[in-house]
Amino acid sequence: MHGMHARLPRNFVLEERLARYADAIELEPKRLAGCWAQACAPLTTDGLGGFDEVRLDLGCGKGAFLVAAAAREPNVLFVGMDLEPLCIAYTAQHVTEAGLRNVVVVPGKGSAVRDVFGEGELSCVYVNFPTPFPRKREAGKRLVILERLLEYRHAMAPGALLRLRTDSQPFRDFALTQFELAGYDVVWSTDDARAERPDDPTSEYEERLASQGARVREVWATPAREAQNPRQTAELSLVEYLPGDLFANGYVPHGMERTVENLRNRNARR
Repeated sequence: MHGMHARLPRNFVLEERLARYADAIELEPKRLAGCWAQACAPLTTDGLGGFDEVRLDLGCGKGAFLVAAAAREPNVLFVGMDLEPLCIAYTAQHVTEAGLRNVVVVPGKGSAVRDVFGEGELSCVYVNFPTPFPRKREAGKRLVILERLLEYRHAMAPGALLRLRTDSQPFRDFALTQFELAGYDVVWSTDDARAERPDDPTSEYEERLASQGARVREVWATPAREAQNPRQTAELSLVEYLPGDLFANGYVPHGMERTVENLRNRNARR
């Protein structure tokens, strides 16, 4: 998540936190595939009901965005997924303390989406500030890459959106190549999401990047056509998507600081 492993704070007992907020965590999410909206709905007097739709926050971090988004739309079920146990514990705590009944937190990664959700079950997949993994050999770990996008299609309803939010222009530009290869159409994009959509939920992580001068790039894409014989043809190293001025003296996207510094030093020696 966000290019780093979360560290345990002093006096933080992970197992105790996970147990304390276990009611907000689903440890066997595969058993709910295809029936999330009904199975997770609060009981009513007639025992019926269900959420209007299901959305996934993939790589939810510590849950600030997830909690803020869920509080605004109580009729939508939000599923927060993250690989880091510490993030699961923090998110479950925030969900519980906020008194939200429309959020479930699950451990998992992008490759699990096809198994965890039924066909056409998701109306939206949020991918907020994913780890860029700038090197070619690590490209397969990216949450937005051809293989993952093809897997997400199975769980996405007709017209569903994948909403990518990132501080990295190289990663955004790479993602655009992957959407094209996977048969997704871009329906909206911006180089400054905070200016164009100032009321959208944010996270502490985004606020911290913004304070350092980051501009938020956002892309909404939807599976619109079958990918014909999909195969990877894009450059996988994010170095290939860097601007010629190497961001001049401005903000360098998180996760690419060392790469940019090395390139600047190489150019200086030349």
